[in-house]
Amino acid sequence: MRIPDELKYSSDHEWAAVSDNRVRVGITDYAQDALGDVVFVDLPKVGTKVTVAQSIGEVESTKSVSEIYSPVTGTVVAVNEELSGTPEAVNQDPYGAGWICEIELDGTGGVDALLDAEAYRGLTDH
Repeated sequence: MRIPDELKYSSDHEWAAVSDNRVRVGITDYAQDALGDVVFVDLPKVGTKVTVAQSIGEVESTKSVSEIYSPVTGTVVAVNEELSGTPEAVNQDPYGAGWICEIELDGTGGVDALLDAEAYRGLTDH
């Protein structure tokens, strides 16, 4: 189970790669493993204003459907359109090609409340 040290994490199993006032968001390796084979990703719309813990989409797998929650507050400025044709990228490369969206932060956007890798490992027992 990969939990990269350079990322931040939500207790809902989303990861956040923070770069200045922009955050790239995806679901963690732990989450994709629990879901099983991803067959569809419902992406948020560009321009949508989001708040911490707000549902921004869904990941559908052969096992279940799971909500994607925003780990920060801001505005969706980009989505990974590639997932429309290759949703399995969430399983194959959750921290790379399987990213979900990018959010431009509203102020600090709640980044300070996110977990570091060590705290997330404690949450998942990995």
